Amino acid sequence: MALSGMRGLSVFISDVRNCQNKEQERVRVDKELANIRTRFKNQRGLTPYEKKKYVWKMLYIYMLGYDVDFGHMETVALISAPKYAEKQVGYIVTSCLLNENHDFLRLVINTVRNDIIGRNETFQCLALTMVGNVGGREFSESLAPDVQKLLVSNTCRPLVRKKAALCLLRLYRKNPDVVNVEGWSQQMVQLLDERDLGVLTAVMSLLVALVASNPDGYWSCLPKCVHILERLTRNQDILQEYTYYGIPSPWLQVKTMRVLQYFPVVEDPNVRRGLFDVLQRILVGTDVVKNVNKNNASHAVLFEAIALVMHLDADQEMMSQCVALLGKFVAVREPNIRYLGLENMTRMLLVADVNESIKKHQAHIISSLKDPDISIRRRSLDLLYGMCDISNAKDIVEELLQYLTTADFGIREELALKAAILAEKFAPNLAWYVEVILQLIEKAGDFVSDDIWYRVVQFVTNNDDLQAFAAAKARDYLDKPAVHETMVKVAGYLLGEYSHLLARRPGCSPKEVFHIIHDKFPTVTTPTKALLLSAYVKILMHSQPPDQELQAQVDEVFKRCESFIDAEVQQRAVEYIILSHKGPSMVDIMAEMPKFPERQSALIKRAEDAEGEPTEMSATKLRQRQNSMALVVADPGSANGGLPPPSLALPEPPPPAPETAAPAAPAAPQSAYANGTNKAPAPAATNGDLLGDLLAPLALEAPPISTPSPLTQSADPGEPLALALYDQQNQIKPIGSIEDWFRALSLKDSGVLYEDPYIQIGIKSEWREAQAKMVLFLGNKHTAPLVNIRVLILPAPHLKMQFSRVPDTIPPRAQVQVPVEVTCLSASRETAVLDFSYTISTLPVNVKLRLPTLMNKIFQAAPVSASDFVAHWRAIAGPPTKLQEV
Repeated sequence: MALSGMRGLSVFISDVRNCQNKEQERVRVDKELANIRTRFKNQRGLTPYEKKKYVWKMLYIYMLGYDVDFGHMETVALISAPKYAEKQVGYIVTSCLLNENHDFLRLVINTVRNDIIGRNETFQCLALTMVGNVGGREFSESLAPDVQKLLVSNTCRPLVRKKAALCLLRLYRKNPDVVNVEGWSQQMVQLLDERDLGVLTAVMSLLVALVASNPDGYWSCLPKCVHILERLTRNQDILQEYTYYGIPSPWLQVKTMRVLQYFPVVEDPNVRRGLFDVLQRILVGTDVVKNVNKNNASHAVLFEAIALVMHLDADQEMMSQCVALLGKFVAVREPNIRYLGLENMTRMLLVADVNESIKKHQAHIISSLKDPDISIRRRSLDLLYGMCDISNAKDIVEELLQYLTTADFGIREELALKAAILAEKFAPNLAWYVEVILQLIEKAGDFVSDDIWYRVVQFVTNNDDLQAFAAAKARDYLDKPAVHETMVKVAGYLLGEYSHLLARRPGCSPKEVFHIIHDKFPTVTTPTKALLLSAYVKILMHSQPPDQELQAQVDEVFKRCESFIDAEVQQRAVEYIILSHKGPSMVDIMAEMPKFPERQSALIKRAEDAEGEPTEMSATKLRQRQNSMALVVADPGSANGGLPPPSLALPEPPPPAPETAAPAAPAAPQSAYANGTNKAPAPAATNGDLLGDLLAPLALEAPPISTPSPLTQSADPGEPLALALYDQQNQIKPIGSIEDWFRALSLKDSGVLYEDPYIQIGIKSEWREAQAKMVLFLGNKHTAPLVNIRVLILPAPHLKMQFSRVPDTIPPRAQVQVPVEVTCLSASRETAVLDFSYTISTLPVNVKLRLPTLMNKIFQAAPVSASDFVAHWRAIAGPPTKLQEV
């Protein structure tokens, strides 16, 4: 663009680049805009050279993100200039500054049309490029016929015809109702005879759009497309410049096969035979090589060919050949190739009976569940779910259960749902199904929906032979030290209904069963308490004649719940205490649940609905698209790329999930979690208002980066609340007291952990007994991105912690949410340490912060009456455990 000769433009760009901060840049830009405005007002002495220079400056300022609300007329006027240098500037800047609805574009329609129908090929290319970039409705109405004439003209050079095809494609996509393509079938057939591959590639792109909207109108193009594929695969008359790493024009091959997929099944035997010969040649000639670029091109052609094979409903032999080829890709170490192999295997399951062929690669697919890349793990999960049948269901479900303990939190809900569906659809017997679901609840209770355990209850109630087995299994799971609330619900129902079938087994007397269930009563939520009350009265009903000691213990529970704050629990307690004294008549009132009517499983129905959609758009896929390993919430900019409005605050988290029991402990402790080593993503939702106590909104702008002297003071190592140990090279100071922030977080669950002029770190935690869900909020307050983000959590020996991966960059005025799972294994005064670092404008910052994982967080109040306290006090022998001062 010959910008090097414009000294004023070069000086301006250099001045902007040398600005130390955003404010200096704004001052320099405002000064230049004022100068340009003044010169445009007095145009008499303005030379064409100066016009070009000032218009280039306007474009550069616009690219920096500033609004340019003047000079549009001068820019448009350059399009009418007779010289190429001025016309080029006008076309380029107009297509960048003005959108398709701008009023000034109407002024240049005639000029653009004159350039298109003129004889100057350079001007034609400039005009076609600008029309294709803008693509407005008025351009489509006025210029589309002229562009069509250029495309079919025999006198234009291939370069112009190629640009005309792409310009017409853009106009058709933007305004299909305006661009008249009726009767274009024969013209497209003639264009497909083009020998120049550049023009042919552009024409094929146009044909893809035309066939997508009206495949019946372009049947005559089908043999031509097959002929083009034959020419390419045989490398006939292909110029060297269109050969990419030995592959003849891979882009044209892909586009041609995509066109063929819009037509119904090809019925002409000659065309069909020729097409299958081409596809066979592609399948045989593609393999994995070391050259990445060649791999990319050959695999693009291969996977489009496999999609076309599926579309054509090829014979079983070719389908099996495709599966065998994809099996090689699944077995390689390159993650991109493995992902594509898994994705295309999943697609083949939807259209062809290739299940037996895919089963041969089951071991490699299962091993992909342990891949570091979460996208590969999800694809392998989709494929395992699709290929499962009665013959391999047991192996696949067991693998999914084993993987569930180490799976990322973002995938556990989908994993639990699919494991439950497969267990129900392909269970060899109901006892195995019940055992699988109980294991599922134990390993991923937070991610097991109510529909899953409802279905277990329905099966057990309707099958008498299953009741004793299910009750015994539930009894065994309740003996474990950490029991999820969903397991308490299932066990409460099963033991309440069927514990009498276990009465002769050791440890299963009514009194023992009652105590096992009631041990969980204080820790569960209110709806579960109501269910357990029903279980108590059922146990009491089955122990007729009643055990007086058991009767008294149950009555005591009911009496305590008569004044419960929840109306449902209160009502049940009042009614059950009366019913429990009805004697034998209680047996009739509290009889066992009747058989459930046979009905379709809600899980199976959900699976069928998902199978009726494309694999990428299943219900579980839509769910997964909302989950990310670290949620980034960015603030949108203005329409013209300017700064967002000055109302930026830390964004609100997802809505709270229903309160549940404490989450299951993570599978394995880790001593340190560097950025990217722990792949566990966040749960889909977190409990409570995660940011309710974070006080100040993010600043609209951070102050300019200065160069103060290095910190001369650091935290006293002897101080127990020494929270931050700065590296000596740190030049960014916090804007408050880290010690005060930590002291505040020691007493409450949310607040600011650290803040400096560029970042704010907030924290929100919810403790339930010895487990906690914490969320770190990393908010970028600056107008530039924070890069080289590194988060390392060093847990104390008594803590087990897991957190999701953190991105390397936080966009301007955006926030990253990092969920952390905490489990306290023993008592200790030590706390976990957050080692956080980032870089702002080449200035590194590192800070180490203690996280508020203190022992007081897990303390729970234990109500003790005066008499009980005196009894305990008297039982204490003496000092040092017993001290009394008056």
